[in-house]
Amino acid sequence: MTNSKEYQVLLYYKYVPIVDPVEYAMEHLQFCNDLELKGRIHVAHEGINGTVSGTVEHTEQYMEAMRNDPRFADMAFKIDKHEGHAFKKMHVRPRKELVTLRLEEDINPKQTTGKYFEPKEFFEAMQDEDTVVLDARNDYEYDLGHFRGAIRPDIETFRELPEWVEKNKDLIEGKRILTYCTGGIRCEKFSGWLVKQGFEDVAQLHGGIVTYGKDPEVQGELWDGQCYVFDERISVPVNQKEHVVVGVDYFDGKPCERYVNCANPECNKQILCSEENEHKYMRGCTHECRVSPRNMYVKEHGLSKEEIQERLDIIEKENMKQEA
Repeated sequence: MTNSKEYQVLLYYKYVPIVDPVEYAMEHLQFCNDLELKGRIHVAHEGINGTVSGTVEHTEQYMEAMRNDPRFADMAFKIDKHEGHAFKKMHVRPRKELVTLRLEEDINPKQTTGKYFEPKEFFEAMQDEDTVVLDARNDYEYDLGHFRGAIRPDIETFRELPEWVEKNKDLIEGKRILTYCTGGIRCEKFSGWLVKQGFEDVAQLHGGIVTYGKDPEVQGELWDGQCYVFDERISVPVNQKEHVVVGVDYFDGKPCERYVNCANPECNKQILCSEENEHKYMRGCTHECRVSPRNMYVKEHGLSKEEIQERLDIIEKENMKQEA
C-alpha cells in the first residue's frame, strides 16, 4: 500500500488547443483542490503548463485523470520525490501565452520548432566543435547551474531573449545551435523562433534539464551546479557523476548555491547568499535596500535603529579596507 505521507512533484506541459482557457482553469482548480494538490498551472488557448505537488496517491490520481483526457493522453510528466508540498497554495490561471515571448507573430510549436535531441544525442552534440549551446533561461537560473560551456544570455525574463539573440548573432551564426531550458516548454517556442529567423541547424533538449538529469545513460554529465526550479525547493541536482559548484555569493564571491530574495519588497532581487552574509547584510542587496523602511529582514528580526547602524558600520569599515 502506498504511504499517504509520501509526496512527489510533477512538472509537465502540453501544446494542444484548449477552446475556453478561463472555464477550463476554473474547473481544473476545483479538481486540483479536491485532490489537495498545491502548485502553479497556466492554461492558454495553446495548451497547459504546470507544476504541482501532492501525496503520491493524489498525484497518481491526477496523472491518470489527465491521461484519460484525449488532449493530454500522451503528456509526459517529470516526477520528483519530495518530503512534502513544494508550494504553499494552488493556483490555476488562464494566460494569453504559456511562456511569455510577446512576439508580433506568435510561434506555434506544433508547426515550427527545433529538432528534438534526447539526452544522449544532446550530450554528444555538445562536444562537437561546430556546436554552440545556448541557455534559454534567465540569468539567475544560469548562475546557479548550466551546461559546461553554455552561452549565458544577459536577460532577466524570457521575453528578452529574441532581442538578445538579434544583438549577439555573431555568437551563433554558422553553427549548430543547441538550446535547453528546465522542462522543455520554453525551448519549444524559442527554437521555433530561431528556425523562423533563418538559423538552419537548431535542436532542443527534449524534456529539458530535468529529463537530462534522470537519464540513466547520461546521468547529467557535463552539467555544472544545480538546476533552478520555480517552487519552494529552489534547486534540484542534475549531475549524478560529479558536483561542480558554479554559483558565487553575491557579497564575497565565494562558492554558493543558496538563493534568497532581497528583503526590500520594492527590489526583491534574487541573490546567491550564504546564511552568514544574509544576516550580516540584512538580506539587502544594496545599501539602499538595507536601510529601506520596508526591509523585511529588519522587521522579521526586530532590529533596533542602533543594531541596524552597528551592522552598517561594520560593512562600511570592511569596504574601506578593501578599497585601501
